[in-house]
Amino acid sequence: MLVKAFLTRKDNPLLVVPCLFNPAEFTVEKSNQFAEVNIPGLSSPIYQFVRGNARSVTLELFFDTYEEKIDVRIFTDRITGWDAGSMFSGLPNAAKGLMDIDSDLHAPPICLFVWGTFIFQCIIERVSKNFTMFLPEGIPARATLNVTLKEYREVDVQVKELDLHSADLTKSWVVKQGDNLWSIAAKEYGDPAQWRLIADANRIDNPRLLEPGRELVIPVKE
Repeated sequence: MLVKAFLTRKDNPLLVVPCLFNPAEFTVEKSNQFAEVNIPGLSSPIYQFVRGNARSVTLELFFDTYEEKIDVRIFTDRITGWDAGSMFSGLPNAAKGLMDIDSDLHAPPICLFVWGTFIFQCIIERVSKNFTMFLPEGIPARATLNVTLKEYREVDVQVKELDLHSADLTKSWVVKQGDNLWSIAAKEYGDPAQWRLIADANRIDNPRLLEPGRELVIPVKE
């Protein structure tokens, strides 16, 4: 069975925005920032590390509802927010697009892009939409979205990783309705991609199927 890629909110993994068609490819980019330090008498500058830049993922998503004769924006607006703009600003958060401002956060939500074992915690930085087919009444029925996702990592997680001598004790987690391994890993490690640590420690084959009430061992992250 073909696994479908999807986007979801980190704080509400039950709110799934599926891709109608899996992307043909995606690109992951990572860079570091260095400052040039000019030393008199040297033929070239030396470089001093300033900071790392967040990883970014770029991909193209294709949506087609022409055969169903329905508005393709039913699907695309769940990512980009509603094209009608401020008319829908009073919508409850559950009905807003992933790029819309959350009423409680006063910012768009932190998201997860999940495709098989690739899990990327991110903000949706930029999306461009191109509508290429329309129903007779002018309703768009085919669209391509060029999406840029920027990695999001909590400050306390990054600081903790810098302290190589900090203690990290094994903990336990009681599964609640709607829990999955990547959301638990995001909360415990600050990185949803670390779900395999929990899966291996608890001998779990399917990260989506967790029985409520089960107690999981949260192992030490080396």
